[in-house]
Amino acid sequence: MANASEPGGGGGGGEAAALGLKLATLSLLLCVSLAGNVLFALLIVRERSLHRAPYYLLLDLCLADGLRALACLPAVMLAARRAAAAAGAPPGALGCKLLAFLAALFCFHAAFLLLGVGVTRYLAIAHHRFYAERLAGWPCAAMLVCAAWALALAAAFPPVLDGGGGGDDEDAPCALEQRPDGAPGALGFLLLLAVVVGATHLVYLRLLFFIHDRRKMRPARLVPAVSHDWTFHGPGATGQAAANWTAGFGRGPTPPALVGIRPAGAGRGARRLLVLEEFKTEKRLCKMFYAVTLLFLLLWGPYVVASYLRVLVRPGAVPQAYLTASVWLTFAQAGINPVVCFLFNRELRDCFRAQFPCCQSPQATQATLPCDLKGIGL
Repeated sequence: MANASEPGGGGGGGEAAALGLKLATLSLLLCVSLAGNVLFALLIVRERSLHRAPYYLLLDLCLADGLRALACLPAVMLAARRAAAAAGAPPGALGCKLLAFLAALFCFHAAFLLLGVGVTRYLAIAHHRFYAERLAGWPCAAMLVCAAWALALAAAFPPVLDGGGGGDDEDAPCALEQRPDGAPGALGFLLLLAVVVGATHLVYLRLLFFIHDRRKMRPARLVPAVSHDWTFHGPGATGQAAANWTAGFGRGPTPPALVGIRPAGAGRGARRLLVLEEFKTEKRLCKMFYAVTLLFLLLWGPYVVASYLRVLVRPGAVPQAYLTASVWLTFAQAGINPVVCFLFNRELRDCFRAQFPCCQSPQATQATLPCDLKGIGL
């Protein structure tokens, strides 16, 4: 998509067709992003079974994507129309800085929030007892959301104020306005974004190793268990007696292997063990969030590479077609998260069918159980 700022030339019909295609694509991205994110937010708000910390974080991410699409895509459409008109004036420096600040703010918010989500997913599987007692409620989700916005606000200011304003590209509004004259700020922005995204993938890699280490097959050792008072400890014990005692169902003295571990009281009612169904649910959530994180890397990666080349090499080192395509990939990221979440999470699909029966066939409506009944295994 070439820049249409050259008034000369006889390709008026081709330029008009290119402008129409660009505006239609931007309009489609805007509608898909707003419809998907708003529908997803309504689903989480209306469905009581989704009132949990992971879905609160996902709700904040989708609302931020919807706000980014609403703030940025109309500005890009207006800039494209101005660039197509011979007398169109480019947006002012203040407007470019404001749009660049919003783009950096939403980009960093998504990166920091996905890092926090990755840490909570690791704790939910590797340290489920601590996660269930301290991090499973809405206060933890609220703290993570506030921390993500605060860190994004702090990280978005320097590169925008250090970088140059304006620009002659119609895709520049709401692209991250990094110019070579602000190379220190732009390079710091890029390095910080790369560190945050890399740390997020390292957390998921550590989680993958944790799950894999606990799925390895080990040879059975036929060693008899030791028991003096029906506690069954020792190398040959299966662990079920110890698990029952830890969960609060034990009788008699503390087994020698569990000295120092406090059992769950009968009146506390807290579930301390990660049962198989909960483990599968946590794994599905991990897969969904990692898919969102991977798409964030794939869609923002080309633009980050182009920004590195423009800062470290020279402004003309990146072809205009590649730069335009990379910017449009970042636009697509604002509307793809709800689609990925529905594809990777069966619980969301079931709740969607229960809350919006008009979006499915009558046969599927009769065969669909309410989402809360499926959640308890009925």
